[in-house]
Amino acid sequence: MRSQVTEVAKKLKAFGEVYVRDGVVKVVTDEDRLKDLILYMLQSLNARLATTVGVDTRVLTHNYRVIHIFSIDDLKIYVLVELKVPKERPAVRSITPLIPGADWSEREVRDLLGIEFKGHPTKEYLIRRPKLWLEHAYPLRKDYPHSKKVLVPSPQYDIEPTKGFSVAIGPYHPALHEPEHFELVVDGERIVEARYCGFMVHRGIEKLGESRLDIYQIPFIAERICGICGFTHSVAYTQAVESALGIDPPERAKYIRSILLEIERVHSHLLWFGVLFHVLGFDTGFMNVWRIREPVMELAELLTGNRKTYGVNKVGGVRRDIDESKVKKVKEVVNRVRKEFTELIDKFLNLSEVIERTKGVGVLEVSDAKKLCVVGPNARASSIDIDTRRDHPYAAYPNAEFKVPVSDGCDVYSRALVRRDEILESLSIIEQLVSDLPKTPLSVEEVPFKELSEGVGATEAPRGENVHYVITGRSRKLFRWRVRAPSYANIPSLLYMLRGQHLADAPAIIASIDPCFSCTDRVLVINLRYGTKRYVTLRKLRSLGE
Repeated sequence: MRSQVTEVAKKLKAFGEVYVRDGVVKVVTDEDRLKDLILYMLQSLNARLATTVGVDTRVLTHNYRVIHIFSIDDLKIYVLVELKVPKERPAVRSITPLIPGADWSEREVRDLLGIEFKGHPTKEYLIRRPKLWLEHAYPLRKDYPHSKKVLVPSPQYDIEPTKGFSVAIGPYHPALHEPEHFELVVDGERIVEARYCGFMVHRGIEKLGESRLDIYQIPFIAERICGICGFTHSVAYTQAVESALGIDPPERAKYIRSILLEIERVHSHLLWFGVLFHVLGFDTGFMNVWRIREPVMELAELLTGNRKTYGVNKVGGVRRDIDESKVKKVKEVVNRVRKEFTELIDKFLNLSEVIERTKGVGVLEVSDAKKLCVVGPNARASSIDIDTRRDHPYAAYPNAEFKVPVSDGCDVYSRALVRRDEILESLSIIEQLVSDLPKTPLSVEEVPFKELSEGVGATEAPRGENVHYVITGRSRKLFRWRVRAPSYANIPSLLYMLRGQHLADAPAIIASIDPCFSCTDRVLVINLRYGTKRYVTLRKLRSLGE
């Protein structure tokens, strides 16, 4: 590992100043060398973009920073490409023309920090701003108070008139129970164009973490980023802080984290199968899969005290142990779930009605998946063999044997097959880890604190790679906290999957990526601005989803 990091660092010195810390390589470059650096990483190092971060460092260095985080999966390395941005008229060159998957994250930096990206192909806001938003209001700047409110009386929204017949799905999804809005343009029964009009809910989690909370309180907030897969956010956050502070948690804590992560993966994937069968109209499958899921939820409650929000993680370890009596119960539940799941799932997936509604439906070609930087089961179902547990080993995964399921079907059916196999692999991982729990403390005795130290934490959430980036501040607080949930990387691919498909298949295609819209949403009020303007009332906006 060290030799690989050293070798990559040497190769990148031609593009700027290079720093190495905790297995992460950082390159501080400039606009003149940015394009060559990106092309070198894509073509020679087989790198993929994880996310882009904007940081207001004016109080420290009188400028802003933009950091592109890349993963080199083959070498198990993260590379941070940093550019310094002047505080007067902040602007930097866009990498979206080279990597379309950078689109959302660059636009988010522009909207929340006011940094322009020169050459970016999209001028519209990602973060939908109300018409009466104060000019130059950038919430993630350090001089913008977290408590400041923008009063917007009688909100109005801009909706682009569409050519052809438009069908709205949302803004409240009837099956996924989250705010989202897809606008589908149809020709007869075929979808010819699709737009995602999201970002309707804002909880201000990043700003809250940087303003009000200390590093010990944030794990409880991080776990509430996602309504189903919150523990993986808590682990990614704590690993980022531990990396920044140079903390190595005890082995038993790592094992407990991995066990709970795999329990979370199993119940999340089982929930997904239920939702898929439900939107296909196959409620027998829905009810049976959720029946199988229930003991997994009860097991989570036994181990943590909660069915969903575990509250177990802390910086430096975990709060709760798994004793021998609980180990026995874990093994019983694993055996029961494996038996019942294997007895039913292939029967369900081989039903002609299920096959006809999923095979060849919602195809995401390999080339599109790569350029959009898709992650998780959606990437693996399109032949992209990536998995953070293996490619960037963390917690107890280096001590577990497991396969990474990959399929080449690129469709809804392949996404189901990948998740089916992942459930069985997760059950095996849980069995291995509970049978070999190390006898160590649950957490470190002391948490040393260092100011202005950065760290990256990544986990393989049920939906895919989950990335947290932190810079420590003063008084045991964070200076910057950036969260990139897997759905944020996956949702743009839906617009490729929906084109050319039957309208009746849209619910299954959308559900097939297992979207978590609350993971991705950023702002309070939406303002959809795409050119020609038409004003509608809030009542009219709601009616679009009926």
